[in-house]
Amino acid sequence: MSESVPPATSVIEWGWAGSALEDPSGDLHVVVEREHGALVALLDGLGHGLEAAQSVQMAVPVIEAHAGASVALLVRQCHEALYRTRGAVMSVAWFDAHDASMTWTGVGNVDCILIRSGANPAPRKEAIATRGGVVGYRLPPLREQRYAVSRGDVLVMATDGIQNAFSAGIITQFSAQEIAESILIRYAKGTDDAHVLVARYLGAHP
Repeated sequence: MSESVPPATSVIEWGWAGSALEDPSGDLHVVVEREHGALVALLDGLGHGLEAAQSVQMAVPVIEAHAGASVALLVRQCHEALYRTRGAVMSVAWFDAHDASMTWTGVGNVDCILIRSGANPAPRKEAIATRGGVVGYRLPPLREQRYAVSRGDVLVMATDGIQNAFSAGIITQFSAQEIAESILIRYAKGTDDAHVLVARYLGAHP
């Protein structure tokens, strides 16, 4: 896990929860906060255990160095860094408070759900489709997807150690940390490393 020192005001509220089939975990999140933006990434090293953990750890300095740049470029840089490792799947998103947007890309089976805020008791959920491949081994053509976001919109990322049905149990009134912990408790499979990363967009500050 890696986090930078956050700015005085953050454009996101975020939280995470995870469990390892065996230590160290091969799942890892990275959050990098900037003055007018924030990057969130979730990685899952192939398999589990030490080799999987070493693979994802090699991506951390690359992600931190390229936060705020093109998310597709960031993934390509991670692909080069993870060459000759076991490889990983990953999803990455950049929240930009300048234009109230989120730009996302991903490779492999890290599930992502964007939940829209609002008064509706059943908030609209958008599943973000990933592309098959392995970072460090076989990188598909990358496609960046850009979404307009509003204050209160919630992005949930989950590795494949979490059941696919997790989106049904998300309570957006909870804090980001509470959402992550609730998903892990209720939907972790128990047969693989499991990791959840949640980011709520707060928007620009005066």
